[in-house]
Amino acid sequence: MIVLGTEEIRDAVRRALDEDVGSGDATTLATVPETATARARMVAREPLVACGLAFAEAAFREMSTDLEVRRMARDGEKLAQGGQLLSLTGQARAILTAERVALNFVQRLSGVATLTAQFVEAIRDTNARILDTRKTTPGWRRFEKYAVAAGGGQNHREGLFDMVLIKDNHLAALHDEKPNPVIGAVRRARKQYPSLKVEVEADTLDQVEQALEARADIVLLDNMNLEQLRAAVSLNRGRCRLEASGAVNLSTVRAIAETGVDFISVGALTHSARAVDIALDFDTALIS
Repeated sequence: MIVLGTEEIRDAVRRALDEDVGSGDATTLATVPETATARARMVAREPLVACGLAFAEAAFREMSTDLEVRRMARDGEKLAQGGQLLSLTGQARAILTAERVALNFVQRLSGVATLTAQFVEAIRDTNARILDTRKTTPGWRRFEKYAVAAGGGQNHREGLFDMVLIKDNHLAALHDEKPNPVIGAVRRARKQYPSLKVEVEADTLDQVEQALEARADIVLLDNMNLEQLRAAVSLNRGRCRLEASGAVNLSTVRAIAETGVDFISVGALTHSARAVDIALDFDTALIS
């Protein structure tokens, strides 16, 4: 699981605040006295899995170190509608200026965690695990993969550097390799990166057999139907891990899991998760 450091979170929050605040929060500076104080609560307006609270806390503290910020939930916790995520007390200007940046982080990351949890629940009591992909928001990969883990999913490779994944275009570039492109590609990968796991994408059962012969660690069963998935599981006989990918959604994932595959990768976890509905509600605002 990805562990996010304090400085990594703070740097992301500072960039977001610089983008949003710029030379100053004109509306707040013009309308809210510097001495005004407030109490506010970050509240779930729908059932969700909380994630990203450290980003929200960092955003508010960047605006004022004197703010009292209290986390009311933890990342990965399921909240009902009306559940509280964060409470704030202190300078009203600081709360108002950081509000949108704090919400953007929490709504987005909680959305990823919530969708992941729905997929995990859909395959409950099977032996399969839900994986994420590299289909992430540029610059947010580590954050979104952290949210997948908070929702109960499992992180696949973090990038191109920590695993070998031989896909169809790699094999196409080795079309003359002997005895076949799959075996040739795996041999090359083992020689160049002996410490990394090697996964091979297979579009056909023939490629599955070639990947098994090459002793790949994982075979990615790409866009195979249920009959093909079951046949691949039968061919494998437990020799390596099998990952199903393609045409996976909440209505299909259970049947895919029941074929006996080990993993199901779901790009939608990060490229299609919607921001969940979270609000910052002011309890009182006191002007002194």
